Amino acid sequence: MKIITTVKRVTDYEARLKISEDRKFVDMHDVNMITNPFDEIGVEAALQIKAKFGGEVVVVTVGPEEAKQNIRTALAMGADRGILILDNNKENFINSEYTSSAIYHAIKEENPDLIIMGKQAIDTDNHQVSEYLAEKMCIGNASQAYSIDINMDKKIATVVKEFDGGLQTVEVDMPCIITTDLRLNEPRYASLPGIMKAKRKKIHTIDVSDLKLDIDNHVKMVELETQPARKEVCMLKDLDELIEKLRTEVKVL
Repeated sequence: MKIITTVKRVTDYEARLKISEDRKFVDMHDVNMITNPFDEIGVEAALQIKAKFGGEVVVVTVGPEEAKQNIRTALAMGADRGILILDNNKENFINSEYTSSAIYHAIKEENPDLIIMGKQAIDTDNHQVSEYLAEKMCIGNASQAYSIDINMDKKIATVVKEFDGGLQTVEVDMPCIITTDLRLNEPRYASLPGIMKAKRKKIHTIDVSDLKLDIDNHVKMVELETQPARKEVCMLKDLDELIEKLRTEVKVL
């Protein structure tokens, strides 16, 4: 079985971010970067399936040269090889169609049996790349997996997902895309032998310009700004004063 799993390099959720001087992006100077937590869960799911059925786990990412480190982390966990789609264009940061197209053109010759992705990235929270990719590949997509069961004889993946009010079970023919939710598993830590082996594993680099993507960017980042500071709390004496404030300042009465 060949499993593709994706990782994304994102800012640490505990980092205190600042806006760059041109107000077009986040100031990335001295910001700690991590692998998207949902993607780490996806890597762990792929490794568990590989342990049960055998095969190969290939890690794919779209990003700058530094994103190789995130691939290396997945390789240290137990993945077999990596593919870096080299792209430094911040204009496409929130363009899900562009990202999915880059992944599609990079992996279409791999003919995977299964693609496992995090349901969303914690920087953009778009929750769209897997859906775009499934459409391009004309395969099924089961999102927000709470549990995954693979039937290799019938080539069917059974996914249980959480939704408002309970659990939903979805069956999808393989090959397919599955996206992971937080409670699917707890990612393993890379062992020292795994870290040493990861240094010798292959990472193939593809320049995104070589893919000749023809994708319009329908979303433009015009300007970033911080949230306005909270106003000081105003203590009111009685109900009459509250009503007066609602009438004259809030103007809802």
